[in-house]
Amino acid sequence: MPFPSQLAFTGYSLATIFCWGTGDFLGGYAAKRANAVVLTAGAHACGLVLMTMLALLDGGPFPERTLALWAVAGGLSGGGALAIFYRALASGKMGMTAPISAVLAAAISVAFGMFTEGLPHLIQLIGFCLAAVGIVLISQSEGGAGRPQGFRLAVLAGFGFAGFFICMKQTGASSALWSAALSRTASLVLVGAIVLVTGSARNIQRNALLLGGLAGCLDVTGTALYVRASQSGRLDAAVVLSSLYPAVTVLLARLLLKERFTRWKTVGMVTAILAVPMIALQ
Repeated sequence: MPFPSQLAFTGYSLATIFCWGTGDFLGGYAAKRANAVVLTAGAHACGLVLMTMLALLDGGPFPERTLALWAVAGGLSGGGALAIFYRALASGKMGMTAPISAVLAAAISVAFGMFTEGLPHLIQLIGFCLAAVGIVLISQSEGGAGRPQGFRLAVLAGFGFAGFFICMKQTGASSALWSAALSRTASLVLVGAIVLVTGSARNIQRNALLLGGLAGCLDVTGTALYVRASQSGRLDAAVVLSSLYPAVTVLLARLLLKERFTRWKTVGMVTAILAVPMIALQ
């Protein structure tokens, strides 16, 4: 991969980490004060408005039918996963439940990437292993005590996020902004239907809605950045780097919510940081 393209890939991936990690923190915090599905619908609506405006201002071509359908499929998978994920964050500690989904989603997507694109370089493989170890260490519960609350929901969300990663990669070289907007349209329709069926639209507070809206804007921005990263490099490398976003969630939970930051989390953070340049060498 030429240096400029490699630099772009790394930049898009790191920006994705920041957006998704911060968005998950805000969404998880808001989900403790509101119905998770309603919150997800509000977040998706705000994200859709933002991304549609950016796509129109950018003036990029609308994706062709097949590529658009892949984006829609990614939105359905990711939208349902995000609603489940917010519920998992609300039921347990963010610093423990967030990495579980990331590890599972990354493992499934990496296996798919290796099957379709072949094995990456040895240095990248070592980086993948370091990243996996880092995320697992970050997810260690305090005192090594069992599974955190929300574990099963986090696992279910992980499968949905894997589907999102794989589907969005299939959008090819189409406009990342339009792909993100289409993805968010599909997820909004799905989550909105769930809200109508469950009749839970009243279970929302204004402050939670504002935080959810901001989380939605960050999440959809991360989606567009991830699409650009996957267009600039391999699927497995883009997924593994982007999946380090729980590090940001954990740091924010530690700084703002005073969640305990054990030595294992510290080791995990350092390991994850070491993995970034190794994965970026494509």
